[in-house]
Amino acid sequence: MADPHLIYFADPMCSWCWGFAPVIAQVRERYGEALPVRLVLGGLRPGTVEPMSARARAELPTHWEHVREASGQAFDAKAFEERDGFVYDTDPACRAVVAARRQNAALALAYLEAAQSAFYAQGRDVTQAEVLGEIAGSLGLDLDRFATDLASEDVKQETWGDYATSQNAGVGGFPTLIAGQNPDGTYAMVTRGFQTAGPVMAILDAWLAGR
Repeated sequence: MADPHLIYFADPMCSWCWGFAPVIAQVRERYGEALPVRLVLGGLRPGTVEPMSARARAELPTHWEHVREASGQAFDAKAFEERDGFVYDTDPACRAVVAARRQNAALALAYLEAAQSAFYAQGRDVTQAEVLGEIAGSLGLDLDRFATDLASEDVKQETWGDYATSQNAGVGGFPTLIAGQNPDGTYAMVTRGFQTAGPVMAILDAWLAGR
């Protein structure tokens, strides 16, 4: 049986994933290398080309307020209420996480959280390569390599490979966290959608005890 591990399906432009970021941090702090986390990019809205409507932008604060109330995470929706022509394409940010992962696999989750913070808490446009590069720089990544990888066909294909993995696993929403492997090679559902740390830890403790 494979060593116990987690697979985390998430997207850097998924608000509930931003809400779940502290929970993932607590899981990693509690279990460490005994229960490593593998990140798979879900592809929330990759390839979107139509700008958000004024109505959709106006609805963001209400939706994000629900996430804030549930998670305590910070949000700044004002920038998007006033950002005419914003295209909610999640693919650039996902590719950026993959580019970071290629340089240093241990930084994939760190880049994910930094991109989430930039988008949700700071109101920055993480569909733009310049912003994604600044985030990479803040984590100490090689900026020339990052920029090259971000624009490369290899990283694009690897990112879409993540999306395919998510779809093949039957993941229909984010965040989704699964634990594996069971004796029969299957994975156990930890949470499908946002959940606070207490229930997540209880499920993981019970799953580990039953291995």
